[in-house]
Amino acid sequence: MAQKAIREYDAKRLLSQNWEKYFQKFNYNFHCALVHNGQELKDFSHDWLKQQGLVVKPDMLFGKRGLNQLVYLQNKKIGDVDCAAASKWIDEQIKEPKTLICGTRGMLNTFIVEPFTKHEQSEEYYISCTTEPDGDILYLSAHGGVEVEQNWDSVNEIKISLNLSDDEILKLISKNIPIEVKQKEKLSEFALSFYQLFRDLHFCYLELNPFILRDQDVYILDVVARVDDTARFLMQNTWKELEFPSAFGEKEITEIEKGIEKLDEKSGASLKLSVLNLNGKVWMLAAGGGASVVYADCIANLWGTNELANYGEYSGNPSTEETYYYAKGVLDLMTRRKDPQNRKKILIIGGAIANFTDVAKTFDGIIKAFNEMHEKMREVGVQIYVRRGGPNYEIGLKNIETAATRLGLSIKVYGPETHLTDIVRLAQVMQNEGVNV
Repeated sequence: MAQKAIREYDAKRLLSQNWEKYFQKFNYNFHCALVHNGQELKDFSHDWLKQQGLVVKPDMLFGKRGLNQLVYLQNKKIGDVDCAAASKWIDEQIKEPKTLICGTRGMLNTFIVEPFTKHEQSEEYYISCTTEPDGDILYLSAHGGVEVEQNWDSVNEIKISLNLSDDEILKLISKNIPIEVKQKEKLSEFALSFYQLFRDLHFCYLELNPFILRDQDVYILDVVARVDDTARFLMQNTWKELEFPSAFGEKEITEIEKGIEKLDEKSGASLKLSVLNLNGKVWMLAAGGGASVVYADCIANLWGTNELANYGEYSGNPSTEETYYYAKGVLDLMTRRKDPQNRKKILIIGGAIANFTDVAKTFDGIIKAFNEMHEKMREVGVQIYVRRGGPNYEIGLKNIETAATRLGLSIKVYGPETHLTDIVRLAQVMQNEGVNV
């Protein structure tokens, strides 16, 4: 299971889109906007923005937003809501980096905007569910809110084994709700529906804290959620365009990385790319997960970790077009800027001896990328080192060497008689000696 955190906005969207199926006895009005700057909020035209006060929070996978003074509140009457003031607050937050109380630092760029719900602390409930190897655990409390962690003794833990029916789960929930809770039956029914949605939509963790029950109306103030990424294909019609953003403070994902991730989702092959340092000197087109680890380790040892520009792999017999798209993406990133010290850049195209990947077919994809990117590659001074073995490797090596030479690119090619990492050592020696390949 690969757990992926999702935005609060997307979690509430999924709840809303599936509400009628799971929560027939309850009402929930999904009034939310996801914006990146003040102008987007001003352009958002839904009537609810003018009908009651607003709450604005960063929606970037971190909690304790109130303690970090990153929650904007408007407790105002109908007709007295000031959307311009909320927009101004957003623009002030995105001007410069923010440091959270935990020490994480980064730029804010995504916000969730909702109606303000006036309520008493005594109305706040807490519910969450997490998955375990032998079942799931449901947590429930009539004392939710920001201090729920400090008052964890008020939270009831309900273990749900995999073989229980829904009727048995409802009885188990009802049995574990304290007798003093005023809305025991209603809360039990809501908790069962919550668990059913959690299970069916492949959440790994789902938390509503707090939420409010008023008769049949539900108000969800805050949500934390993670889903099982391995269910992405199964849930594509339910999740729709579900985003998996980087957490606050992590490096920004380039559009090329996002594109390759989407290609990987649709392919039977494995296509992975992570940019480590756009100013790095050594770039990889590694065929296979094992080769990517070995090359990354060797490059880091010989050149230093700061010179390793990217990490990833293409493997599992990708098509020519898939390899072309992957290689072009790497070359695009590699050629965006010259080396800060005006050195030649190194491109390692390597892999072990393939079992079933057609080397010639994948190299045709790389050659196609060379044909489009050769001018930029020459401008930044790319030196190419190739080592490959496997089906049709002789044809592949000959074709890539011929194509690179025709395009005026510096290249050295080696077959399986050469050790996997020798091309990295050779690249270092030749560059240290000022030798062009």
